[in-house]
Amino acid sequence: MLNLAGDIRVLLRDVVDIESVSGNEAKLADEVFDALNVCSHLHVTRVGNLIVAQTHLGCSQRVAIAGHLDTVPVAGNLPSRVQAIDGREALVGRGTCDMKGGVAVQLNLAATLTNPTRDITWIFYDCEEVEASRNGLGRLAEVHPELLKADMAILMEPTDGVVEAGCQGTLRVTISTTGTAAHSARSWLGHNAIHEMVGALQILQDYEPAQVDVDGLTYREGLNAVGISGGIAGNVIPDLCELSVNYRFAPDKDESQAIQVVREVFAGYPIVVADSAPGAIPGLRTPAVASFVEAMGSVRPKYGWTDVSRFSGLSIPAVNYGPGDPNLAHTDGEYVFLDSVESCRDSLHNWLIS
Repeated sequence: MLNLAGDIRVLLRDVVDIESVSGNEAKLADEVFDALNVCSHLHVTRVGNLIVAQTHLGCSQRVAIAGHLDTVPVAGNLPSRVQAIDGREALVGRGTCDMKGGVAVQLNLAATLTNPTRDITWIFYDCEEVEASRNGLGRLAEVHPELLKADMAILMEPTDGVVEAGCQGTLRVTISTTGTAAHSARSWLGHNAIHEMVGALQILQDYEPAQVDVDGLTYREGLNAVGISGGIAGNVIPDLCELSVNYRFAPDKDESQAIQVVREVFAGYPIVVADSAPGAIPGLRTPAVASFVEAMGSVRPKYGWTDVSRFSGLSIPAVNYGPGDPNLAHTDGEYVFLDSVESCRDSLHNWLIS
């Protein structure tokens, strides 16, 4: 059984070395459930490979602290190893940064913090790294929404120990142009759909993304081509070209407003929405979030989409905060500095008892 109350460095390595690629979290979920279930101060619920552990102390505030158990696929980087990097001890291996460093912090505090000044809902969920329909947090919101009730939420994503508030929304659309197929030796008999896409590409080349202030934080937007396809053979003039465009939008917009922005930018082009997810307002003016940011000392906007958006959709302000450099997430050589895991644990502990 995992020793949650022992040396957090040992706990982290034990958690990392239980392989838990998305869809294969059962073994780690078993270990987490068994270890938390013996903590008398926690009420533990399991939903598939998702575990919720709650305190019920009657405090005036409840904080949800969530982390995902799954990782992207292993690439020869398990078992983990301790290595000196830039003069500091680091644990190298799949999931160390994203986000088992944060999960180790959660587990250690869940077991040892028996008398916080805020009630806590610890959430360990599955399938964050795959399609949204499989996301454990989303599933919990559907089957047991009462377990997610809180005054604020903290998502233990790697942020290098800095509070990253809110998140961008993301929208992906497909723009298409059409032509007339012909033999490329007699190209004048056809009309090239790929050539027709030059106008849309020029729009992207000339586009100046907005910088939007939300709650005093500046969110940089982005509108970019992320894929293009067309043509069926090397001797055929293509009659169809499709351009995939990704719009990362500030959380002042909802999904329908983001779609309208893209339609206006590409006026005259047929657009099909492929997928989208809303952003999350920072919520820095709410008392619980303001207290957390003050205690941690600094805050910056979150570039990218995270599950804080799911909490925001439930009217729960949420932030990202955890150990590890987010730029190392999903890399084959990902690592987390062991002292940063300890520092994150200590800072979170101090706020939860303040």
